[in-house]
Amino acid sequence: MSKIAVVYWSGTGNTEKMAAKVAEGAKASGAEVTVFTASEFSADKLDEYNAIAFGCPSMGAEELEESEFEPLFEQCETKLKGKKVALFGSYGWGDGEWMRTWEDRCAGNGIVLAYESVICNESPNDGANQECIALGKALA
Repeated sequence: MSKIAVVYWSGTGNTEKMAAKVAEGAKASGAEVTVFTASEFSADKLDEYNAIAFGCPSMGAEELEESEFEPLFEQCETKLKGKKVALFGSYGWGDGEWMRTWEDRCAGNGIVLAYESVICNESPNDGANQECIALGKALA
C-alpha cells in the first residue's frame, strides 16, 4: 500500500479544501494518506512516505507563504529526488505565476513532478475539485 503525505498551508481555507480533495483521491485509490499543515510536517518525515503532495497559495508578489511553508519546502527540497511529488494551490490575483516559478524551482533541483500541478482562482470549483482528486489518485 502506498503511503502519501498531503502537506499544505492555507490562509483562507481554499488550499485546505484542495488538500482534502487530494487526500480523497489518494484514499479512493487505496493509499494510506496523512494530511499535515506545514507546521505539523518536517523533512525528517519524508522517508515515511512514497509520495508527497505540497499545497500552498500564492502570497504577496506571487510567491510561497514565507513564514511557515517556504522554510519547510526548502528543508524538504534536497530529499525529494526520486519521490512522487505533486503541487497544488489557490490564488486570488495574477495568473498563476507563483506555481510556474515553483515548478521551475523543482525542475532545477531535479524533482520530477508526478502529475500536472493544480491551481484554482479563489475557492475551488467543481473542476478544481475533480483535478485535485485526480492528482491524489495519480500519486497513489
